[in-house]
Amino acid sequence: MARQQPPEPRPNRLPSFIEVLDRKTKPPVDLFSFYIYMRDQQRSVDYLDFWLDVSQHTHLCRHFVSELRRSILVETPELEKTASKRSSFILDHMGDTNDISGPSADPKSDEKIKDQNLSAFLRQDNNGSNHSPPSSLGSRRSASAMRHGERPPRPSFISRNSPTGSDSSSPGGRVVARADIRASAEKILYTYILPGAEREVTLPHGILQDITVAIEEEGRDDPEVFDMAKDYTFQAMERDAFPGFLRAKVFGNLVPPSRFLRLVLGLIAFFAGMWAAFVLIFLDKPKHIRCWLILPFTIAVYSLASHQYHMDPLLALAGLSEYTFCNFSRIEELYVRKMMMRRATMVLFITVSIGVALICLFIFVPGHRL
Repeated sequence: MARQQPPEPRPNRLPSFIEVLDRKTKPPVDLFSFYIYMRDQQRSVDYLDFWLDVSQHTHLCRHFVSELRRSILVETPELEKTASKRSSFILDHMGDTNDISGPSADPKSDEKIKDQNLSAFLRQDNNGSNHSPPSSLGSRRSASAMRHGERPPRPSFISRNSPTGSDSSSPGGRVVARADIRASAEKILYTYILPGAEREVTLPHGILQDITVAIEEEGRDDPEVFDMAKDYTFQAMERDAFPGFLRAKVFGNLVPPSRFLRLVLGLIAFFAGMWAAFVLIFLDKPKHIRCWLILPFTIAVYSLASHQYHMDPLLALAGLSEYTFCNFSRIEELYVRKMMMRRATMVLFITVSIGVALICLFIFVPGHRL
């Protein structure tokens, strides 16, 4: 059994978008943090959910083909194996169908070629024998219907009792059937594509029309049906959302509600400190009493600097980043942590400098009793 090689260390650079989607990054620039960012700040998480569901559909197809290839190798006689050379060729050149990393967005990658072979086989299988692995529920239902002279019912995700993204083998012994792939494709269509859908995503009309025709009229359910839409959403998120996500997570560690809270707290503390400072000056209070001004001015400057730079420097130095209000995660991405430390040191230096200047000004200015 070959030992699995450890992943290569990331160079001194920020992660790419496809690395985030492939779950190759760590907090605070991981897929979970990007999902929260798309949900809470961009208000466009439907695009990410659509991309992930299409990726899961491709993974489901890979499981189906993996089980089908295993059943052909084990149970099909040699005469039947040689009868369909094209199917055997595609199955043998499918690559690692159990790869959990998901499809790659790079159109020049080997994964893209494997996905095209996968779609070609599923189209041929749909137009041909339309078989499933012998132990699957879909295969048993179809065989029973054919014995009684009935036509197998058209599968729909509405009547399904199991999730689309189940593994090829579940605890109950159920494997992925062709009906599951059809139901997965329909679910994506009815959830994201059709006009007025529950979570409709904005796509070019031509792409929407091609997907609808391919699924509802041509009866296709292979992953290539969604390729254009998947590439479009990938490019839209990479262009419009990902740069803002990196700025928010690499150069800051606070979410908007926390920044607003620090702005309010900073303004209140600043006006309270200014009021107390002028009162003490015009009452000609001694300097040791004026030292109490350190408290409001420190809170004010620290809170306002945190709001301005989107960063709490003490939390950053402690290696913490906020992903939702008052919920924090450790900064595990090494390059991001180094950049965060440098920026936190700069923000802390600016905060201390401004705070000391204000405190010295109002402590050492001569008093004058009115």
